[in-house]
Amino acid sequence: MSILVFKLQAPLSSWGDTAVGEYRPSYNYPGVSALVGLLGAALGLRREDEAAHAALRDHYGYAVGVQSSGSLLRDYHTAQVPSQASLKKRPHASRRDELATPRHSLNTILSTRDYRQDGAFLIAVQTDNCGPYPLEALRDALLRPKFVLYLGRKACAPGAPLHPQIIDATTAEQAFDGYLARLTEEIGKHCGRSGAPLLELPAPVERIAWGQGIDAGPAPDLTITRKDRPIRRKGWQFGDRIEHVALVRKEA
Repeated sequence: MSILVFKLQAPLSSWGDTAVGEYRPSYNYPGVSALVGLLGAALGLRREDEAAHAALRDHYGYAVGVQSSGSLLRDYHTAQVPSQASLKKRPHASRRDELATPRHSLNTILSTRDYRQDGAFLIAVQTDNCGPYPLEALRDALLRPKFVLYLGRKACAPGAPLHPQIIDATTAEQAFDGYLARLTEEIGKHCGRSGAPLLELPAPVERIAWGQGIDAGPAPDLTITRKDRPIRRKGWQFGDRIEHVALVRKEA
């Protein structure tokens, strides 16, 4: 059985959780909506193409191997916005157009936004063979993405290559182990004069989170309901899904 595995690592990432009012929290690892959006961007799917994103949601199973969930960074954010009255009958295709109004009609909104610092994750993707894209096509798209990739927010660019690999394994846990073994072997080929590797060895997976459509391997230690199943992009509508979490920390 083939499983696509790739790495997400960045100085800053943000994995949106349920947001009410001015507070914009971040989960400590990516969910299905983030992974569907990432693969959609790599493939060049437009945001309004809801059918294509639904296929990525329904015909692929996802598992997240958490190497490090990072530390919390909380940002007090202010932004200027025009009043709804000033926007009426005025085209505003860009942020610059939106703010092209007299200063006295601009308002200030306040929000608190959470980020994760130095998070590192492995992602496993498995298809039910009814999806529109074979795993090889997803791998190639991640190597040469059509749109810019980011980890939750546009300010959160990847800090390392995604290095997608197709692993022959029966579970996500086995796929993660095989991926880390390959990566460790590749790093070992590049050493300095002292014989030490030039790059840090990859961290082990501490826990695995997964939903339907993929066999993670370990028995779950926790089962939760998470509201990150994308339904409609235009209305920012998300549905509930069941997610399992298992602690699997291994020695480095």
